[in-house]
This record gives sequence, structure tokens and C-alpha cells, in this order.
Amino acid sequence: MKLEDAVIVRIEQLCIERNMTKYDLFKASGVPQTTLTSIKKKRSGSVKISTLYGICEGFNISLEEFFKSPLFARDNVED
Repeated sequence: MKLEDAVIVRIEQLCIERNMTKYDLFKASGVPQTTLTSIKKKRSGSVKISTLYGICEGFNISLEEFFKSPLFARDNVED
């Protein structure tokens, strides 16, 4: 799985776990809905670390917690 796909899947997982919509995430994180949509639809090749940090703030987790998932295991991610 490509890293950008793993990030998208992880965001979706966290939304489901926390029963949050993308709108809820926008309100909690301050990351614009257009940015969240761009990430989901892979309109940008990469996600800025500051954007990912904001998303993590919206989920009330650290970056470490975000990446602590089997999705990001070395064997699962390709570049």
C-alpha cells in the first residue's frame, strides 16, 4: 500500500472509531474541509506534516498514536 493510501485509510479508521464525520473532524481540527477532501481524493501527492498534526489534534491523539498502526508497518508501505 502506498503511504498516502495508508494515511487516508487511517483517517477513515479514526473517524469510524470516534463516530466522527468529516465535518466533525473539520470542526475539531480546524483543517479545512477542502483539504480533507483533497487528501481523501488524492488530489495532492502528499500531506503536510502541519496538516496531519491538525488532524491529530482533531482526534485528540499524537502523531505517534496516528502512526502506531499496522498500516504503517515497514512491510505494508511502499513509496
